Amino acid sequence: MPSNQYHHLREKWTKRHISLTERLWAKHKDALSWLREKSAHVALGSLSGLILFGFPMKQPNIPLPNLLANANSSEQAVTIDKKVFLISDLSKILPESVDPLTPDQEKQASDVFERYFGIKAVADMDGRRLNRSYGLIGAEQHLMRYPGDTMETHFATPEESVKYYSSGMAPGRGAWGYFVQHPGPMTQEDIDREKYYIAVQTFLAPDYHEKFTQYRDFFKFRKMLLVNPQNGKAMVAVIGDVGPAEWTGKHLGGSPEVMKYLERVDGKAKGPVLYFFLDDPDNKIPLGPMEMKE
Repeated sequence: MPSNQYHHLREKWTKRHISLTERLWAKHKDALSWLREKSAHVALGSLSGLILFGFPMKQPNIPLPNLLANANSSEQAVTIDKKVFLISDLSKILPESVDPLTPDQEKQASDVFERYFGIKAVADMDGRRLNRSYGLIGAEQHLMRYPGDTMETHFATPEESVKYYSSGMAPGRGAWGYFVQHPGPMTQEDIDREKYYIAVQTFLAPDYHEKFTQYRDFFKFRKMLLVNPQNGKAMVAVIGDVGPAEWTGKHLGGSPEVMKYLERVDGKAKGPVLYFFLDDPDNKIPLGPMEMKE
């Protein structure tokens, strides 16, 4: 790129950067002030971080065209902005420590989810609920999808095997048995149910033992929305197993794929998440990563 064209582009983008910064701070001062305080725990793209925080764009070792190329124009900034404000909104609701939420806090969180994701996610569905809706998630192993499923037959691609093989496979079946009885009739939903499963403490749910059959059927493969309140990442998963034990200090477990996407694999493989029942009677919401609505 000719030098004069580079300097023209740099000057033009710097002016745009200043304008965007002023507009963002004028409109979202509270959220951005919170984010600046918490920024050490939030990963932002380089260009979007510059726009959000108003830092001067002085990058002598990084040519401006490279910054622009990495940002995918304004689309990346818009995506990160949404997560920033989701994180900020949840921070105003959640307690300082990972304690059970009050009914009012659960209602506020449910409203936030509907606002950002356009879906209805609730902590109490028809009078049924878990012992909590906010807790520490820990890593689980892969589950056998059918009799004879092994780590060698488990992955659809070599890339998946490289990513998730080391997590290993649980020695027994999940709480609801095998996902299918034979590998032949496995649908994508069957595959995804194991891929995106969580284990929850059904045995601690109110009235669980008095209403065992009713609760067992309700919890089986029940869809749930999981949200990491520290990075804004969300996923739709199913209840595929029961656990962990109370003595572990964890409140639920996630498949290797769930943990990796939510970024709960930082060495401790444990961290806080929100987990709410999804109201999806027509089975329209797919399992896997959940994107924010446009």
